[in-house]
Parts: sequence; structure tokens; C-alpha cells
Amino acid sequence: MTDVRSRTHAQAVDAAIELFTRQGYEQTTVEEIADAAQVSRATFFRRFRSKDDVVFADHELLLDEVVVMLAATRPVPDAAGNLVPDPSVDPYLEVCRAARLVFDHHVGQRETSIARWHLLQQVPALRDRELVTTHRYERAFTAYLRDALPPDKRRSTASIAFAASVVAVHNALLRRWLRDPVQDLRPQLEEAFAELRRAAVGRGPAEGEAATAQVASAVAARDGAARVVVTVVEPGPDPDGVADAVARAVRDALG
Repeated sequence: MTDVRSRTHAQAVDAAIELFTRQGYEQTTVEEIADAAQVSRATFFRRFRSKDDVVFADHELLLDEVVVMLAATRPVPDAAGNLVPDPSVDPYLEVCRAARLVFDHHVGQRETSIARWHLLQQVPALRDRELVTTHRYERAFTAYLRDALPPDKRRSTASIAFAASVVAVHNALLRRWLRDPVQDLRPQLEEAFAELRRAAVGRGPAEGEAATAQVASAVAARDGAARVVVTVVEPGPDPDGVADAVARAVRDALG
């Protein structure tokens, strides 16, 4: 992957997280961050709009890189304006590859990632911002899948469920790594993504409710520390059937 952190960018992010951790988020000023990063206040505001932005600056650059990566295999319209998927491209694998890029970046920036994670535990407003950022990855994956999957899959729960599941698996394993960064969780990440893909590819157009349960179980089975169950429901299915599918997934998650 390309280096998403320029020297100035990295200095500002690292300086901000170090200052927030040492003296408190509310107590730290933009001027102090700029001084620690050896940039002017004007330069800081050209790159970051606020203190929140500098904490999540890596996410912004990573999201841009994810969008560019997915665009390389996104179908282009034909003469009639219809999207024609490339049969040699597996959209599910491309989404997993994009999520892997994000995981590898955080693991590669070990000290910054761990310090930011500890900071998020201390500042509720930053945790809320993290949730918003996570949802943006999910939306990018869903939008790509709706274009890249075959027509019969585009408007089903397939794109929504798979995108949500990939993000949930990524986040669960990343949190586990942050709690114990000595361990190598890449093999588990690959195995979890492979299981999600098998569940997604194996579903049929009329298996919406069952597919949701399959995906939820796959997500839950991959995280021994925290059970993660993802449920995506579109208008139409029988509520009792959906409830039964979710209940089965939860029971599977709890062992």
C-alpha cells in the first residue's frame, strides 16, 4: 500500500495524540499541537479543521485510498448505461482486500494506533466520532458491492450484510490486537473473511432471512473475546422469520 502519512501529517497526528494522552483532550489547545508538530497554526488549519480531525486524520486518508482501490475494479457503464461486472473480478474479495489494507495500516502504525485506542476510551466524544468514521467505510463497501455484484444481487441484502459483516470482523479483531499487540491476528482475519465470503456466495436470491443468520454466525464465530452479531433487515420479510434467524445467530454466538 502507499504511505498515507506524510512527515508533516504524521508529526501532527502523533503530537496531538501524545498531548491529549498526557494532559487531557479538553486541556490541549490547537496552538500546543501545532508547536509540538513544528507547524504554524495556519498550516494546522489548512490540513485539519479541528482537534477531532487530527485524531482521525489517518482514517480520512485511508478512506480515500480504499475508495481509489475499489474504483479500480468498479464496473463501468456500457453504451446503454448499464453496469457490466467483470467476470474475472470477485467483488467480495475486493472488499476484503480493502478492509485488509486498513487493518495492516493500523498494525503498521503500532504506537500511534495503541495510543489513539487508549485515548478513545477516555473521551466519549471521540468514540462517537469513531463510530461515524466506521460507518463511512461500511457505506463505501456497500456502494461498491451494489455496482460490482451481478444484477440479481445488487438490491438484495447481500451488499449491505456483507459490508457490515466485514467491518464488524475487522473492528473486532483490531480491538483484540490493540489489547494485546504482540499477537499476530492476520491469519484469523483472513479466515474470517473467507468464511464471510463463503456465506455470501452460497446464498440464493430467496434466502434473505437465512443469509442474514449465516453472515451473523460467521462474524460471531471469529471473535472469541467479544461476540459480534450483525443483522441487516430490509422491508418485506416476515418479522417472525427474521426474529428466529437472529435468535439462532445469537445462540450460535454464545456457543
